[in-house]
Amino acid sequence: MPSIIKPMSVIKAEGNKNRLTKADMKVREDAEKSLATEESFKEWTNTNKNKVAHKEFLRLKRMFKKIDKDDALLEGIINRYCLIHAECFDFETKLKRTDELILKLEEKYDGLDTDESTFNELREFATSISGLIKQVIYLDKQIMAKRKMLLDIEKENIMTIASQLRSIPKKEIKKDEEDPMAGFMNKKIINFQ
Repeated sequence: MPSIIKPMSVIKAEGNKNRLTKADMKVREDAEKSLATEESFKEWTNTNKNKVAHKEFLRLKRMFKKIDKDDALLEGIINRYCLIHAECFDFETKLKRTDELILKLEEKYDGLDTDESTFNELREFATSISGLIKQVIYLDKQIMAKRKMLLDIEKENIMTIASQLRSIPKKEIKKDEEDPMAGFMNKKIINFQ
């Protein structure tokens, strides 16, 4: 498993355990700075309108600001995270309400007379509730698939902290030194015919 890429602030705080040269540290530090937009991320309107998402956004904004990662490239990720966080909270609330409703239905069922019309009404109600729950679960699966696509795109386009750090060269490349990958790509392939 490859080692975790650390930002220069962490490497400096640890006392340069990796034993990077000053030149390597300078190259990495400059590369990290070149990836910053120097604009802080902003809250989207739909994030602001949702109480739970807004509260989570403010919490994350404070934390990211403390570590100097409050960058506009992360705006989509942070806002989507806050909205998903709010949706999870909402689903948990709905699940709790559904559990309470099931308990009430069971209590009503236990206390029912043998009146068939009341039983039929109760059964229809329970069937409609379970149908709605199935629909919510189906829609949630569809939304999760779209979110995964968005996250994959964000990872590929240096829109996450981890992908930004992966794009930074670990060591200084000397001017007279050829990039190993470029050398491999320039090799002529021998044709065995």
